[in-house]
Amino acid sequence: MEFATTQSPVASEVFASVALFVISVIVLLILRHYLPLRTTPAYLLVPIFFALCLPASMVLLVPIDLASSAMVDDIDARGIWLERGPLRVCWRIAYWLTFCLTWFIIPILGEYSDSGYRDPQAKFRDSLRANAQYYAIVFGSGILGLLYVLWSYGGFSESLKSTVMALAYCWGLVLAIYLMGHGLVAIPRRLFRNADISGRLRRIQTQAPKVYDQMEDAQMNLDDLEMQVAELSKRSKTGTAKTFQDWIEELVDLTNIPESQLASTSGAVRGSGEYVRTKLPTVITEKYMADLTRQLIRAKHARSRYLNDWNRLLHDAVRTQAIIDSVASKRLDFGTPSPGSGFWDRHSLLTPYTRFLYHYYVLPYFNLAFGGLLALASVCIVWSEVVKGIFPVLSVIRYSVVHHNVGNKGQIGLAGQVIAALWMVYMCAAALISITEVKVWRGRALVRRNTAPESAFWYASQVARLSVPLTYNFMTFLGVVYKDTVFYDFLGQLINLTPLGKWFDYLFPALILVPVCFTLFGLYGKIQRALGFGGDVLDTLESDEFGANFGTGTWREGRDLIERELNGSSAAIRGGRRSHYTDSSSSSQSRAAPVLTIRANSTPYPLPGNPTTPLATSPNTRPLANTSARRVGTASRQVTLASEDDDENFFEALGHRLKNTIDTMDKPKWLTDLPKPKWMGGDTNAGSGGGAGAGSAGNGSENFSDITRWFGGGAGGGGSSNSGGGGGRIRL
Repeated sequence: MEFATTQSPVASEVFASVALFVISVIVLLILRHYLPLRTTPAYLLVPIFFALCLPASMVLLVPIDLASSAMVDDIDARGIWLERGPLRVCWRIAYWLTFCLTWFIIPILGEYSDSGYRDPQAKFRDSLRANAQYYAIVFGSGILGLLYVLWSYGGFSESLKSTVMALAYCWGLVLAIYLMGHGLVAIPRRLFRNADISGRLRRIQTQAPKVYDQMEDAQMNLDDLEMQVAELSKRSKTGTAKTFQDWIEELVDLTNIPESQLASTSGAVRGSGEYVRTKLPTVITEKYMADLTRQLIRAKHARSRYLNDWNRLLHDAVRTQAIIDSVASKRLDFGTPSPGSGFWDRHSLLTPYTRFLYHYYVLPYFNLAFGGLLALASVCIVWSEVVKGIFPVLSVIRYSVVHHNVGNKGQIGLAGQVIAALWMVYMCAAALISITEVKVWRGRALVRRNTAPESAFWYASQVARLSVPLTYNFMTFLGVVYKDTVFYDFLGQLINLTPLGKWFDYLFPALILVPVCFTLFGLYGKIQRALGFGGDVLDTLESDEFGANFGTGTWREGRDLIERELNGSSAAIRGGRRSHYTDSSSSSQSRAAPVLTIRANSTPYPLPGNPTTPLATSPNTRPLANTSARRVGTASRQVTLASEDDDENFFEALGHRLKNTIDTMDKPKWLTDLPKPKWMGGDTNAGSGGGAGAGSAGNGSENFSDITRWFGGGAGGGGSSNSGGGGGRIRL
């Protein structure tokens, strides 16, 4: 042992430095994929870079910490190791930077980027106001935790900082277990399904109508806001709007309204036969301008998101159909790649015949084999989570990492370090992929080269939030070995400060069976259908092979929709000539209106004024059809035309029903006249009929309080906002 302690870890330090550099390069490439690096401000790039790089570095630190703490006399078998002093410094830097980014820096910068104010100080005040309620809830819950620690432990022998660390870990573990449980089922299932080429095409066709409807709704919402900006520009030189003339001109520059339409009269008529009437508030205030700016920017990102989804769906459909059609000729050619294609699409070493063999035989069998391997890994992780608190010796992951036992102490060599890193990568991937699939995140989304700043901040904060719980949760699989690590000495003993914390860490992960069973057996959709909501929270991953609507024409409609779009006749996809009247005074009535159904004509007639060219791939191109007609299919089939709840998930539908129930309850007069406090999002001018509050309400914009913006209210930076400036839409 004396000989082992005199060895110099120079080679390990060089390897760790090179690995950290590689991780940094990979993070930069990820940022470049979702954000334009040259035009993105530094206040956005730098925090997001560290929020991704620090959690990735923990995948490197854990194997090094394990090998460094489980050393024995056999120096050659212990792999990469470092001294305990440098390891402790690395853990402190990684943990506290991640903690500050997760709980303070990123939330404030995220709301700052989402604020509609022009002045930086006003944006910062708006961000603090938006986060105030969030911090009040978090700190209020933390006070309860501190009281429990004080009652059960009899005092704080450790510092208050230690208790905060333990509480933050427990909160992150709840989210991590749920997300990882879903991902452990979703990832192998996706690989198995992609192995079936014809089934893959059928699923693409099934998703086409929904994606197209989302794109249309996003475009309609953007059109409503642009009409409102156009109406506002006509008043920019008179009244209270004159104060914000420069601001209004900036909003006009953000829109795509032609100059001729800006000079036209109110009540413009769209090319699809949609009549729009906008009503502006009597008094234009700074708060109204900020809300309009935020809604417009969100709507533009939402349009870009759904347009990107639609173009990607078309691309996948074309490639999948080409693979199926190549069976007869044994030659596969995807044609000339588009300018926006990736590097591997533009450069290929395969011939048409070898390309056919690769896509038709090699890739499907690889998906099956890799999916089977990941399914086995998922079973091992779930099993280890269940038994680690009761029978830790039965943990499969423990024996895959700790290969040698010397007395009562395990030894982890280079092979064990590699396996440990692979386990951590898969666990983190399972949790992170669920963030992009579970549709309860306020409509946020990652869009290639055009992700909304608020969405980028939010996803980065979730990566940072999940890193520490997943890291420590993995180390608990290894039995007594992890108690000798620096990370356990730094964080683990603080989690075991109270009996509740110790049992929570060992028994709560067993609840991973709940999301696993819900995803594996499709219980999300069954519960929603039983409650009458319809749809799936996780419909993109957990639906049956051809969905619940197989045989009802859904996939056939999607096939026709894709063919017409590719053939340049997408203007005739939605049947009938529709007139959509938008009035600011009818927003609430239109949302509560019953669903209107008609029987589709066998031959849908085209909409006047719409082009018949295929949808362009540029994110700045508008969708072709500005209509909300939904799922117009073959003759004698009933289709829904106007349903605002089509895209709602389980949580949103439940929240809306509860809200409608509360809103329709009889309330005493003193309660209805009670003004809403300003810190809860109220308006000091709400009582005046011509104030900004009355104007905004008359305009139909949904002024969500700050707390709802954090916990699912409103439309996120990447999502669709249905609170357009023109109010609700009446569809006839």
